[in-house]
Amino acid sequence: MNENAAAKMIRVAVVDKSPLVRAALEHLISEDPRFEFVAVSADGEELLRNIEQTVPNVIVSGWVMALGDGKYILDHLQTIEAAPQVIIYTGAEGDFIPSLVMAHGGAAYVSKSEEPQELLDTIAAVGNGKMVFPYLDVKQINDNPLTDLTKREVEVLSSLAAGRTNKEIAQELSVSNNTVKFHVRNLYQKLNVKNRSQAVSLYHKS
Repeated sequence: MNENAAAKMIRVAVVDKSPLVRAALEHLISEDPRFEFVAVSADGEELLRNIEQTVPNVIVSGWVMALGDGKYILDHLQTIEAAPQVIIYTGAEGDFIPSLVMAHGGAAYVSKSEEPQELLDTIAAVGNGKMVFPYLDVKQINDNPLTDLTKREVEVLSSLAAGRTNKEIAQELSVSNNTVKFHVRNLYQKLNVKNRSQAVSLYHKS
């Protein structure tokens, strides 16, 4: 393959809780000449730790994962300049999930019930700057209470929902504890909640 062709290949990373899904997607994507498979992770935390080294253009991510789920990945990528685009590839049921994916900054949603070619074509489309979603009720997106939060506040809230303490969030974001407290106080006010449990509950519904 010449250098020009290699440069045009879409760099793809995969994150999914299932070893079988990870293996299948690695094989499927690696066999397509449009893509360069660059990384595979079992959860969002692992993916984000290594993202600067792997530098994907597109991430194919599951939605439900124990350590850093799809929403966590989307929220944390929002604060990264020139972040990769994310396709949520999931078997989770619910018409509201595509709306949540879009509201949190995802580029596409593909159900695992679709044929594999649908996912490959979606990766190609997203890698070329397009968004791919089924029909969505835009009102659901506009009604999401998180839309009033800054990117950093959403990131902090996402970490709270993942069970992080303020100290752990400060270490994760390389900021002071007081800065985290400032963001937490602001997001409580914007969401009209009084404590962490209320904020996390609202986050999981949004």
